[in-house]
Amino acid sequence: MQTRVTSGGLRNARINLPASKSISNRALIINALSGSDLRLENVSACDDTFVMERALREQSEVIDIMAAGTAMRFLSAYCSVQPGERIVTGTERMKHRPIGILVEALRTLGATVEYAGEEGFPPLRIAGGKRRGGKLALPGHVSSQYISALLMIGPMMERGLTLELQGNIVSRPYIDMTLKLMTDFGAKAGWTGERTIEVWPEPYRPMPYYIESDWSAASYWYEMVALSRRPDAEIVLPGLFRESCQGDSAVGRLFADLGVMTEFGREGNLEVVRLKKGGRVAKRLEVDFVNQPDLAQTFVVTCAMLDVPFRFSGLQSLKIKETDRMAALVCELRKLGIPVEEEGGSVLSWAGGRCDIAEGTAVDTYEDHRMAMAFAPCALVLPEIRINDPGVVSKSYPRYWEDLRLAGFDLSIR
Repeated sequence: MQTRVTSGGLRNARINLPASKSISNRALIINALSGSDLRLENVSACDDTFVMERALREQSEVIDIMAAGTAMRFLSAYCSVQPGERIVTGTERMKHRPIGILVEALRTLGATVEYAGEEGFPPLRIAGGKRRGGKLALPGHVSSQYISALLMIGPMMERGLTLELQGNIVSRPYIDMTLKLMTDFGAKAGWTGERTIEVWPEPYRPMPYYIESDWSAASYWYEMVALSRRPDAEIVLPGLFRESCQGDSAVGRLFADLGVMTEFGREGNLEVVRLKKGGRVAKRLEVDFVNQPDLAQTFVVTCAMLDVPFRFSGLQSLKIKETDRMAALVCELRKLGIPVEEEGGSVLSWAGGRCDIAEGTAVDTYEDHRMAMAFAPCALVLPEIRINDPGVVSKSYPRYWEDLRLAGFDLSIR
């Protein structure tokens, strides 16, 4: 399937973003570990959260998380402290995403985890039960989801959990998000040193919980305002918290350099964000995305469309996402005449040069929702943009295409 996207200009709109996938998935695991019968409020309706909810509800012997990397990591840790034996599996792509670091960590903590296929990769066969816990050293540069997965089961361990993170720590805001949710549910956990996190063996407490809107999803609306040629362009996004635990809430500060203003307000008890044109657009942008890797695709594509040369670092975790996002960006932007370069597996840069445009081709999405959502706004600059496999947006933002129509985009599917 392919979607052709065109636009005569961005229409002012009020967009109800999906709830935060990152918060939803953490809250679901913690809520289950608390033994609560209470339902979380405003849970994300995306694919990743659906498979998490289904797994926790059904407690099947075989858990298929499809393409949800977060669910694979979080549920693997969760199953290691639950009674019974389960197999956790997923799509073919998931079976080629490394998980050895998490498996070795769980084994060190006393868990019985075996590979049901290729060594170092899913599917996993996990025999759950009570774990002793203790002290564990882990590389800080690995995906923060490994770290979060271990932290969330820490309160269930006899001796709690002490994590010593070695080397450069990436995506630290996601670790902080996990710790905040854990303490919100009554756990005792936190940083006790620059690289040390302590989790005490005190159980979670059941409690009601409301999940805020997704700042990662908001990034595509920042992109659209940045690319809009209308000086009075305005997008209203309810449900985003000014004091957010989401690392991607940095998107407002970062997009200020690309001419987008963020205004915070309230409508009754609801927090609301307004995006408007304002300020100068930087002549060149240099950002370290080590703490916000999910924003990288949005900024790479936005800068390319605005003719803003850039150098973005801290992108090493992009290579083990839904696809190798660095390679995907290089390939797809080259189709549009933008020769982006990859450096050392952690940097993407563009000096402003051009290459031949591949006429008549469409953007491939590589089973990656963020590729589709980052490239679709290019229709505000280009005569059209065609997106292959547009359904991938259901992974995190199922209503994305409908919301584009609300904002004045025309879509035809074939």
